[in-house]
Amino acid sequence: MKKQWLLLFVLLWMALPAEAQCAMCRAVLESEEGQGAAKGINNGIVYLMAVPYILVAVVGVVIYKKFNSSKKDNPS
Repeated sequence: MKKQWLLLFVLLWMALPAEAQCAMCRAVLESEEGQGAAKGINNGIVYLMAVPYILVAVVGVVIYKKFNSSKKDNPS
């Protein structure tokens, strides 16, 4: 279990900052002077991308705990 936490820590530590834009958004945002709007769009895209992964992870943990607790309650 300790190795899994170490691996998770290393992978999160090594993650590079991500910027995500479609081609049209990038073209429009590069044409303006201030880069504040571009940074806001990037943050919004990353936020919208992360939410489904977090939800799937939560559902996976709940299912795992449900199956794991039923095995503890009913030893064979």
